[in-house]
Amino acid sequence: MSIIFSEPIDNQSTELHIRQNGDYLHPSILLEQQLLTAISQGNETKAFTILSSVNKHYREVLADNPIRSYKNSLISSCTLFTRAIIKGGVQPRVAFRLYHACVLQIEGLTDITELKQLDHILLKQFINALQMKDESNYSKIVQQAITYVNEHLLEDLTLDIIAEHCNVSSSYLSHLFKKEVTISIIPFINKKRVEESKYFLLHTEQSISEIASLFQFCNQSYYTALFKKHVGITPKEYKNKHTKQ
Repeated sequence: MSIIFSEPIDNQSTELHIRQNGDYLHPSILLEQQLLTAISQGNETKAFTILSSVNKHYREVLADNPIRSYKNSLISSCTLFTRAIIKGGVQPRVAFRLYHACVLQIEGLTDITELKQLDHILLKQFINALQMKDESNYSKIVQQAITYVNEHLLEDLTLDIIAEHCNVSSSYLSHLFKKEVTISIIPFINKKRVEESKYFLLHTEQSISEIASLFQFCNQSYYTALFKKHVGITPKEYKNKHTKQ
């Protein structure tokens, strides 16, 4: 995916804009703005949905060599992602450090298949930077706990396991986490898992029961109940709603 700025478009619908010379297609300015807004707001599900829609239709040819073209396209995307997270409140020095790291990541690949898989990974990295910004005011121990949770969502997570990783007692971590985050650590984990599971509902062929198992929920009913608590609708309703959109 690469979204590039173009000449003004009279019809700013979400349809793809066609260059007069017929060389390539690219998304409308409105679609581009919707993606950047979703990123700046940290709306991961919406950002992934828009990005998938863009990639489904067309990717610009930005060089004669297919690999170089794909790399240029990804770098263009990273430029916009960088602007979006700065707008969302990430310090520019942090955003540009991430940008340069992503460019090096792109340039290090030589396989077209790997490059095609990189788009969503890069977007995830930028949104993670935005989410970490919201956690920067926490103490070092709480930040460490949150980072561990984010990196091990698909594994067994308990208060004791996380406390051991942070080198503190379970009771101390529980008290500190609740004080700073205003939510206990287990409900925090469940909320994170529900949020992450949205992507799997929309972009994989896995069943709801398989997704529930993947995210370590004891059964589909418990996952459904928690999902409805946090999202307002069931996983099935969420999937049907966004699939239609």
